Amino acid sequence: MPGFWELVLIAVIVFFIFGAGRLPRLMGDLAQGIKSFKQGMKDDASSDKEKPQ
Repeated sequence: MPGFWELVLIAVIVFFIFGAGRLPRLMGDLAQGIKSFKQGMKDDASSDKEKPQ
């Protein structure tokens, strides 16, 4: 698990690369991607339970 200063350094680098204007949109897209991934994992797990063996 990264330490506090490593996370701060990563945040500063991301800020310089993407700029302040695009950062909120980037974080929103990332959050939506994580939600979609979790939903897909949940759907996959429920479909495995429905299959007869």
